[in-house]
Amino acid sequence: MWLAMSPLLLSGFERTETQPHMGTFETACIFAGMLTPALAAVFVLRSVVKVPDLRAALGLVLPRPWRKGLLDCALAIAVPLLLTVASLVVAWLAGGYEFDLSRLFEPQMLGWLGAVALTVVIGLPFFYGEELGWQGYLLPRMRRYGLLPAYVLTGILMALWHLPTLLMGGQYPGHSLLASVGSFMIACLVMLPIFSWLRLRSGSVLPAVLAHAVASNVSTRLVWQLSEPGQNLDPMTVGLQGWPGWLVMGLFTSWLAWTKRL
Repeated sequence: MWLAMSPLLLSGFERTETQPHMGTFETACIFAGMLTPALAAVFVLRSVVKVPDLRAALGLVLPRPWRKGLLDCALAIAVPLLLTVASLVVAWLAGGYEFDLSRLFEPQMLGWLGAVALTVVIGLPFFYGEELGWQGYLLPRMRRYGLLPAYVLTGILMALWHLPTLLMGGQYPGHSLLASVGSFMIACLVMLPIFSWLRLRSGSVLPAVLAHAVASNVSTRLVWQLSEPGQNLDPMTVGLQGWPGWLVMGLFTSWLAWTKRL
């Protein structure tokens, strides 16, 4: 990850705007970095552990049966979006967000949905790059230490893997590195079990990949799409990466644990 981010780090790049858009150079570096967890997992399973069936070892299979697989994929899309909306309601109640729902009924909304869907499809192979590392390789093998330690250790490692982007203000522009790392670690710890739930119920990493893509692409854009124009939106206080997101994801994760879905 550090190697993939080195062109940006050496160029002195720093993200200062909170709106979800990047240049081609930044996108290329980030896409390259997203492939590194899968590359590491494949290297270990091929050269160190030498498993007989690489795809089965990483969950790189389609969900079965296919009807349940379609439901799992639908949940992977719906759950992050519903949690995002819930987090925005929490932020609104706290006085940190103002809704403007008029754009939902404008003709341009169809174009926005199409563009976002295309972004998800294009980015899907790169989110496979991440989740084959986290949900395919790391989390299942961390379970030898117990379920709760597995989530905590994987969540911490997942957050620290993002350190190069956090260093450049990627997730929390304008905030200190210490605040960014701490905040993103909390976000990973409460989000990871949700992806894991989708992974376990389907027997495949595909729903987790889809949920990650939706949470990273659609949810971040939805925050702006539903907001009143002119707001200064801080990722620390709105969206899934901010404290309202921690709250709603924490409650949903607690419900998954309480109902023994994990």
